[in-house]
Amino acid sequence: MTKSGFSERFIKFAVDQGVIRFGEFVTKAGRTSPYFFNAGLFSTGSTLAELSEFYADAILAQAPPHDLLFGPAYKGIPLVAGIAMTLARRGHDRPFAYNRKEIKDHGEGGMLVGASPEGKRVLIIDDVISAGTSVRESVHLLRQVNATPVGVVIALDRMEQGRTALSATQEVMRDWGLPVVAVATLSHLVTYLEQEGTQSAVLHRVQAYRAAYGIAE
Repeated sequence: MTKSGFSERFIKFAVDQGVIRFGEFVTKAGRTSPYFFNAGLFSTGSTLAELSEFYADAILAQAPPHDLLFGPAYKGIPLVAGIAMTLARRGHDRPFAYNRKEIKDHGEGGMLVGASPEGKRVLIIDDVISAGTSVRESVHLLRQVNATPVGVVIALDRMEQGRTALSATQEVMRDWGLPVVAVATLSHLVTYLEQEGTQSAVLHRVQAYRAAYGIAE
């Protein structure tokens, strides 16, 4: 399956589920965006299962070699569990782990739950990269336990300038040397709107926003 095949199906799925919404939304950068993506709205068993299928498509098609999946708290926890189950059904049974926000001082203790990442190549699973905070915290945590982060997988790359002329995903690649795999990008959203054909006003607003704040592909 080609990347564009599952990427464009993912965009349609996200729009149909109301996870991608159109209107006027203020971003963390203070910009008024004509669309908004909220992965937290994949909030039923069936939508999480389908979302995990799309992540698995992206991982098998593009992710670097890895030994373990890591989901940073909190959104990464259901994601990493769902993706691990999906990959196992496809014959790729991988261990997974996630972190707590607070150190547990009883029982097994510690900040990590699940398989030990020590000595393993780790793929970080997240929904989006905004300021890169979650990735930075994950990299530090994994390196503290002698694990090697090898890449990040996200649902949507907005392909939009961050604090510099680079996008948030490009800054992660620059700062940490980690490839970022996205299930879909802003380009796929534009293609969907062009082909869908009934939301020309939305398409024009998205294109204008991209022209003002987007990055080169």
